[in-house]
Amino acid sequence: MMRDILDTHTHTLASGHAYSTIRENAHAAAERGLELLAITEHAPRLWGSCQTIYFQNLRVVDRRAYEVELMMGVELNILDEQGTIDLELRALKQMDLTIASLHIPCINPGSREFNTQACVNAMKNPYVNILGHPDDPRYPVDYRALVQAAKEYGVLLELNNSSLRPGGSRKNARGLDMEMLKLCMEYKAPIVIGSDAHVDTDVGRHEEALRLLEEMNFPEELVVNRSVEELKKYVNCGGK
Repeated sequence: MMRDILDTHTHTLASGHAYSTIRENAHAAAERGLELLAITEHAPRLWGSCQTIYFQNLRVVDRRAYEVELMMGVELNILDEQGTIDLELRALKQMDLTIASLHIPCINPGSREFNTQACVNAMKNPYVNILGHPDDPRYPVDYRALVQAAKEYGVLLELNNSSLRPGGSRKNARGLDMEMLKLCMEYKAPIVIGSDAHVDTDVGRHEEALRLLEEMNFPEELVVNRSVEELKKYVNCGGK
């Protein structure tokens, strides 16, 4: 079984549609044996989420709880084909870790070329660390272009466990993830598994993602969840 000691994608009450606190998520992470947990609230353009001042004040949060290292970050919204994101640079620079994602309330699905360019341009931003759930069938993309860009710009592609769970909002994500993962093997582009937890009981739950990786014989060395030190090569607090 592959070593899986971190979760880079979780939400708390501050996101407006999640149901646990930072401490509850951290306790759940400790119970699951994780060494690192990232709290990544939705950025301001998503309905009901916290505003910029929330992210500017994250310096007050201790970076350890229940013996789990915490990273305080953000799930940014990609807003247009130019890859514009919805957090000002001053706040962005303070984030330990960032994810950039396509969300329906923030950007309308476009053509395959439009969606791909929006993601690629977002990955060019030096403060973007992870491309979130690039398996949403509502946003068709050119996976070869995404993998090539991720490799070039040092961005991790996310394998989102929530996408793979039965009854999720991203229908038929499994086939899209398989396509992406095959290209990651071809280009030796690393990935990260994120739970996308919106409640503490989902923190660290990567069962569906791990099952898919095992089925595909995906190389462990391309999965950064195995090592906190490996993750820190790609995120802002690690000196990216």
